[in-house]
Amino acid sequence: MTLDPDQLGRSRQDLAEMLRNLRLQAGLTGDRLSVRCGISQSKISKIETGRVTASLVDVERILRALDAPRSVIREVASLARVANTEWQDKRSSWRRGIEKRQAELSALEAGATELRYFLPAMVTGLLATPEYVRASLGHSPGDKTAVVSRKIERQAVLYDESKSFTFLLTEQAVRWALLPPAAMAVQIDRLASLTYLPSVRLGVIPHGLLLTRGPMNTFTIYDDRLATAETFTGRIVFQDPRDIQQYGEIFSAFEGCAVFGEDARRQLGEWSMAYRR
Repeated sequence: MTLDPDQLGRSRQDLAEMLRNLRLQAGLTGDRLSVRCGISQSKISKIETGRVTASLVDVERILRALDAPRSVIREVASLARVANTEWQDKRSSWRRGIEKRQAELSALEAGATELRYFLPAMVTGLLATPEYVRASLGHSPGDKTAVVSRKIERQAVLYDESKSFTFLLTEQAVRWALLPPAAMAVQIDRLASLTYLPSVRLGVIPHGLLLTRGPMNTFTIYDDRLATAETFTGRIVFQDPRDIQQYGEIFSAFEGCAVFGEDARRQLGEWSMAYRR
């Protein structure tokens, strides 16, 4: 599926209009459709006016109730998948303020119970030392002091034992020299220390393992309801259950290649010592 950022914005209204037109063509009122598909009339109204984006499950139930032909089902399902995908470009984030982005991430972390992070290139802010956080913001415009503080504050969520965090880091991510050697050794030591937290499961994937799939980009999965994928210019937010499931399967495949616990600490210790030497 090719994602045009402009298309992502239009698709929500297009989906709303298409579902409304299909209902009218079937000669059904919103009340009648509600009874047939088991979705409340108020929700159907919100879907048809674009105030609520219909999920893939909602769309399937509505189309089944309308007895839509297969060709229409394929077309509407494809549109619904795009409508449940959001593009967030970095320039817009910078205009809104990086602190607002930190507030959004904090809300996502607070609202999720199981969080999975795949980190093929760099260490994420939740695992970073203040020096690493500051260096990672080198390309961002404006004063970064408040953002660094906000990122460090967010790390408190790791101590919430009602949550489960799994971090997978490639050797590339751990050893990427964002800081001078001594500071990098401290950063790697921090990763090792976090493996002792009850809520954190941290695995590393060393170079040299036979991997049949390339680590294309950073992504995060929040429970089974949302996934985000990072690019140089922004991030894509997926809410389609099929996309989230696929990211979960990719995560599990890489998880099976990672080492955890004492093995991970031993490997991190070797990398830390390499920087100290």
